Amino acid sequence: MIRKFQPSDLEAVMDLWLHGNTEAHDFVAEEYWRQHFDEVKEMLPKAELYVYENDNTTALDGFVGLSGSYIAGIFVKGNVRSQGIGKQLLDYVKTIKGNLTLKVYERNERAVKFYQREGFLVQSQGIDDDTGEQEYLMVWSI
Repeated sequence: MIRKFQPSDLEAVMDLWLHGNTEAHDFVAEEYWRQHFDEVKEMLPKAELYVYENDNTTALDGFVGLSGSYIAGIFVKGNVRSQGIGKQLLDYVKTIKGNLTLKVYERNERAVKFYQREGFLVQSQGIDDDTGEQEYLMVWSI
């Protein structure tokens, strides 16, 4: 089930955020994500967040964070990836937003392919100033 984030979800969401970033971005030093952990933990509750709660276990298996129509990230727990949770989260936000944008590292090929399959187009390419990594700005609209 997808539902709005509640303050009691914060620890589980942060665990998803940290592990998701370190697993998907093995080309960025793990320390980078750890250094930003507290900052993100403070900012996340201020964003528009939706969580995927497992109907059987009530565990949080994923979440999506939005800032307006910008997708700050979609995170799915490692042991349940490729089971449609990320797509469900993306489909959900597509129903409430007419246009979406996001940035994704070029080297995160799995994510790039996922977003392209879901109708996102690369609008531009640039460098993430914090990591020095190439990234795409991708857009989707109805």
